[in-house]
Amino acid sequence: MSKKVIVIGSGFAGLSAACNLAADGFDVTVLEKNAVPGGRARVFEAEGFVFDMGPSWYWMPDVFEQFFARFNKKVSDYYQLKRLDPSYVVWFGPGDRMDVPADMKALEAMFEQYEPGAAAKLRLFLGEAGYKYRVGMNEFVHKPSASIMEFADWRVISSMFRLQMFTSMSKHVRGLFKNEKLVQLLEFPVLFLGATPQKTPALYSLMNYADMTLGTWYPMGGMFRIIDAMVALAKELGVKFELETEVRQIYVPKDHATGVVTHQGREFPADVVVGSADYHHIDTQLLDPQVRNYSDKYWESRTMAPSCLIYYLGVNKRLDRLEHHNLFFDEDFGRHATEIYDNPQWPEKPLFYVSAPSKTDPGVAPAGCENLFLLIPVAPGLEDTPEIRERYYDMAMKRLEHLTGQSIREHVVYRRSFAHADFVSDYHAFKGNAYGLANTLLQTAFLKPRMKSRRVDNLYYTGQLTVPGPGVPPSLISGQVVAREILKRFKGFRGLKV
Repeated sequence: MSKKVIVIGSGFAGLSAACNLAADGFDVTVLEKNAVPGGRARVFEAEGFVFDMGPSWYWMPDVFEQFFARFNKKVSDYYQLKRLDPSYVVWFGPGDRMDVPADMKALEAMFEQYEPGAAAKLRLFLGEAGYKYRVGMNEFVHKPSASIMEFADWRVISSMFRLQMFTSMSKHVRGLFKNEKLVQLLEFPVLFLGATPQKTPALYSLMNYADMTLGTWYPMGGMFRIIDAMVALAKELGVKFELETEVRQIYVPKDHATGVVTHQGREFPADVVVGSADYHHIDTQLLDPQVRNYSDKYWESRTMAPSCLIYYLGVNKRLDRLEHHNLFFDEDFGRHATEIYDNPQWPEKPLFYVSAPSKTDPGVAPAGCENLFLLIPVAPGLEDTPEIRERYYDMAMKRLEHLTGQSIREHVVYRRSFAHADFVSDYHAFKGNAYGLANTLLQTAFLKPRMKSRRVDNLYYTGQLTVPGPGVPPSLISGQVVAREILKRFKGFRGLKV
């Protein structure tokens, strides 16, 4: 008989692990607490509008292609991609917007327009970022990071300096560019990593390479089409799914997990348990204290990536002057970052982001209507009340109308909000975080929570609170890495592909 694997949670990491383990001969069952798979990447429909609930940016297309290639499939077997042009728009004030072109020559021309000589500097910046991307993706993110010895290779150690692990993103960017708008454009991708650009390693300029060189894409039908594809693939590989099935306990007699029990009292035996739900929740709530990986003190000392306040809006008319992705930087970038990371509080004048997927994909809204996803990044662990949500809705909508020069609020026919309390209730997210563990230097690689339990010999973790980190592509990779570690453990077992 095949070894039985229970995967807790059906987000990107859990589905990736399930597919890889099933392909290697394991008998895999995924247990998901919610009514639909996908974790933070769930979808819901209301009054003809189709809303992606979480991720909305499709970067690093190579990671998705590589994932499906593992199973002799292609992305195009499941969904069609469209490259966005402009990739996104940055608003600095009324009538003051930066349309970021997909074409590299046009992008260089735009940089030159803002700052003479910036085109050549952009080529240098992206050349270095491309090196970081290639080395980072090949040498670092696919490691389980169980020990510092994984990095005890002179080639890897020497590359850390060229990767600028010990230089800040802010210092790196400002050493090349003086124009503040260009600086903000290049710093924005790290806003969700868990620290200010002044405290984020310049290694993460690799995200600028992903953004500007590899491009911003959209899967027609919505981001949930990726989840649909992974679920279909998993089922083809023999993976079984149990939805609305929340795990309440992992049985661990004698430091070995024998199965899990759900909220209905159902028991699922297991030879291996993979936790792809919130790491903190599994560690502190599903295990007895003596077999937990980390103490409460440890978890409280972690630096979390932001939470966010989201509004899903259905608008009964078409809107002007909005693109698929819109960043509103009309207020102080540095102050908002400080209010997220250094002095956590509800921001006084936050930056915000609006996605209008109906600009690219009319199928996500009724005819003549617009689908909007409005997001404000905020610190985790804040008080979350209906009054606060209403206040920030009014604030953001006033600015959105003012900056784009059109009435919107009176045309909103559907509205739903989602914030800290929902992240906790729906995903058991530690402190209501949205993006996992911050990618600070002291929480990188082997300094993150371990993928393999130290006290339960057949319990593993995957997802955005362990390696390699937050984001959709890293979560896909995290599932691949944990599957490979499990296969090593059972190498030689009859029925497994080795």
